[in-house]
Amino acid sequence: MIRLSVLVLLLAPLLFSGCASTRNAAPVRESSFGKKPLPPAPAGHYRIQSGDTLFKIAFEYGLDYRDLAAWNELSDPAHIRSGDLLRLNAPKRVVTTVALPNKPTVVLRGIKTNPVLPAEPTDEAAPVSWSWPGKGALLARFGDDLGKGIDIGGVRGQAVQAAAPGRVVYAGSGLRGYGKLIIIRHGKSLLSAYAHNSRILVTEGQNVLRGQPVAEMGDSDTDRVKLHFEIREYGKPVDPLNYLPKQN
Repeated sequence: MIRLSVLVLLLAPLLFSGCASTRNAAPVRESSFGKKPLPPAPAGHYRIQSGDTLFKIAFEYGLDYRDLAAWNELSDPAHIRSGDLLRLNAPKRVVTTVALPNKPTVVLRGIKTNPVLPAEPTDEAAPVSWSWPGKGALLARFGDDLGKGIDIGGVRGQAVQAAAPGRVVYAGSGLRGYGKLIIIRHGKSLLSAYAHNSRILVTEGQNVLRGQPVAEMGDSDTDRVKLHFEIREYGKPVDPLNYLPKQN
């Protein structure tokens, strides 16, 4: 009996402390499991992810970042918030019809007038011919180590040339991993990108010709002097070797 009573006395504090700890445990809050996931972006929109930049999103979708900023009424393209939605196409214009009062027809005789010519249409056709953007050894092909373009070796300061005629839609260092980068739009659907330059020779909005120097080769944001070259169709990377001449 003595041994049993001693055992009960020894275990009693443990039992009561266990019950007390169970009753007094703090409830688990819903916030501890993380925020509720946002719904997927509707068609024609993109939901901004952590680490995104407007330049990166525009490049991935084959757009001009300035158009993207205008469509979404962004006063500063450098400031976007994770979780927000971005429109990926131009908003539809609202056309208002205004009835005008009837005016009498006036016939002018003997007066020569100049006809009103329609505005010159924007060239949306893809380039007919391409040329190599730089001279040098082919260091990497499309798809090597999940590469989105090709790498061309060379020496620092070597000319980097526009592979086809077009308009410069980006010139800067805002895309991580590309260094000093130039993006040229060709028609409606194609972009070409020239990365890791040491010096940029063109400005945004400038029209360039095929073979025109646009930069100097370098090693910005990479481990050696080279040109990383991409062609994208509606933002999707395609093999540049399908566009470039067979001989470099």
